[in-house]
Amino acid sequence: MSPKLISIQVGVPRRVLLDGGEVSTGIFKNPVHQRILMRPHNLDGDRQADLTVHGGRDKAVYAYPSEHYAYWKNELPGVDLPWGSFGENLTTQGLLEGDVFLGDRYTIGGAEVVVTQPRIPCYKLNLKFQRDDMAKRFLASRRSGFYFRVLREGEIGAGDEIVRVHLDENRVSVSDVLKVYLCEPDSEDLRERALRVEYLSRSWREELSQQN
Repeated sequence: MSPKLISIQVGVPRRVLLDGGEVSTGIFKNPVHQRILMRPHNLDGDRQADLTVHGGRDKAVYAYPSEHYAYWKNELPGVDLPWGSFGENLTTQGLLEGDVFLGDRYTIGGAEVVVTQPRIPCYKLNLKFQRDDMAKRFLASRRSGFYFRVLREGEIGAGDEIVRVHLDENRVSVSDVLKVYLCEPDSEDLRERALRVEYLSRSWREELSQQN
């Protein structure tokens, strides 16, 4: 069965309380029930609050595997987890971090995208779940999801097949590059291969380059 798009979510930044003050976050997403245009910087109707760490061409669209929801329902009993709970724009089926490689290109509906990096959660995931440990638990789970850069804008909709049209020759999976980020033993070869990926995001290229 081909990978497919299960659900689409978008949202605009909102103000939430933090330590007696307010912060702006775009992590709250709402489902879209019609076809929507995927553009070079985001989906129609979607915006990020802090463009220094979210969004931009390298992180235009965030995808998260639907398969991980069963894990989180077990980890977070009693918590309502509709699609989009982790701030993802695209909830997918059939695309797991161990099988998705940096630089892989996919078509979704009329759009074409390329994988640029995993997601490293920030404190706003704690805000979303109202738990001080959620970002830490998310990273430890290795269920990171991944970001897409949009190579060709086009309309997408729930139910669209996600078709890999190019397999990157360096074969560094999203799971692999997380090992490099976390400085796991014997990851030097992975780091060097990741740095050869044309579409590795700029921020991750800088991060991995500094690990010399």
